[in-house]
This record gives sequence, structure tokens and C-alpha cells, in this order.
Amino acid sequence: MILPLLLAAAVPQEAPPIIVSGPLPATPQTPATMVVEPVAMLIATFDADDDAMVDRSELLSGVKTSFEAIDTGKTGTMRYIAFSDWALRYLGDRAALPSPYEVDRDQDDKVTLNEMQDHFSRLFARYDRDGDKLISRAELVTYRTGPIGANGPTQGPKPGEKPSQPPRGRPPRR
Repeated sequence: MILPLLLAAAVPQEAPPIIVSGPLPATPQTPATMVVEPVAMLIATFDADDDAMVDRSELLSGVKTSFEAIDTGKTGTMRYIAFSDWALRYLGDRAALPSPYEVDRDQDDKVTLNEMQDHFSRLFARYDRDGDKLISRAELVTYRTGPIGANGPTQGPKPGEKPSQPPRGRPPRR
């Protein structure tokens, strides 16, 4: 009885196969149907009393605080390069909207606190959809209704085009 066990132990056994697997292939993310503009995210941060609503005084105070953080020389103005620093810090990108060209109402190549607060007051009116003088988180959300492709919003096929054709003006992908 011991002999068969010794023989079995002496015979080389095949090692079980080693299976190496990599990460699963990426699956496309479901396109977002709700998005928030960078300026809307900033406005949401102006909620000083944590009631999940922004009123006009919180808005103006938040704009002033963000303006003063960039206007370190206390000049009361921001040149366009300083404005792009403000946009990077508070909107996440130097090219995010609003641009200094739309905020600088007198077109003197600098943005004042009054111009900034005036522009944000207009944004306040745009976001306050129900007119209650408060901006809720729901009012800051934008709903996308068009189809989204890998390169952003897309349009359906043009009349006479087959859906599989690449968009006009763009060479086919290879």
C-alpha cells in the first residue's frame, strides 16, 4: 500500500495551467444627460448659509471674495491675464465662460468688481428660472437632449446621408 503512494509521488505531475488575465476592455460610459456649466458650479459654492440655495447677496459676496483673491494688488481691476487666472482657479479652465470680453462692458481691457458683479447678476436672472430670487441646485443643472458622440454633441444624419457615413467635412477614421 505504501509502494503505490511512493510511486505516485515520484511520478511528475503536470502543473495546473497558469491563466493570466488583464483588465476587461473599457465599456463606453452612458452619455450624461445632466451637466453643470463651470460658472454654475461656482455659483453653487457661494451658498454661505448651507441651505442649498444661493440668494443675490450670497452671489455678490462670493463674486467679491473670488475677485479679491486674484486682485492681490488691491487695484480694483483685473487685466485679462489676471481674469484668466481667476477663471482657472474658480471655473477650472482659463477658457471657461464667462470670458473677460463679455464681462468687460466698457471694453477698457480690464474687469472691475462692479463689472463682474453686474455680469453675475445677469447670470443670476438667467438661472433663477422660477423667479423666486433664489437659485437652487436644480436650476443650475443643464439637461442635454441631443445625442452625444465621442467628440461631443452630434446631429442626426443629414437628409440623403446614410447613418453609417462620417459627418461631412471630416475624413473617415482609419
